[in-house]
Amino acid sequence: MKKIEVVAAIIQREGAYLATQRGDGEFEGMWEFPGGKIEPGESSENALKREIQEELGVDIVIEDLICTTEYDYPSFHLTMHCYLCRVEAGEIVLREHKSARWLRPEELGSVEWLPADKDVISRLNNL
Repeated sequence: MKKIEVVAAIIQREGAYLATQRGDGEFEGMWEFPGGKIEPGESSENALKREIQEELGVDIVIEDLICTTEYDYPSFHLTMHCYLCRVEAGEIVLREHKSARWLRPEELGSVEWLPADKDVISRLNNL
């Protein structure tokens, strides 16, 4: 089975987390924490900063590794490193996503998350 390693930003602001909605592909319309693939030779932290700049046009500060989660999708195995972050500079611009919402912890269940992200939400609820 193909293996994919990615990073995800759990961007926090005033007690809410940024959720982004996929705009295309197999999981179009589902919600996720933004991020993307780690390039060869790239650290997780550098990959996350690059991906967020590319996807959202903002610079982030990475505060803490929350978890690494594993999930078997039908066509690949995903390893996702999830970091608690905050926006350091810039205004969020959706370059790849259809929509974005700031969700308070009690609102995290109000959108349809990708399966791998559901595990992260259960961990966030226990922080």
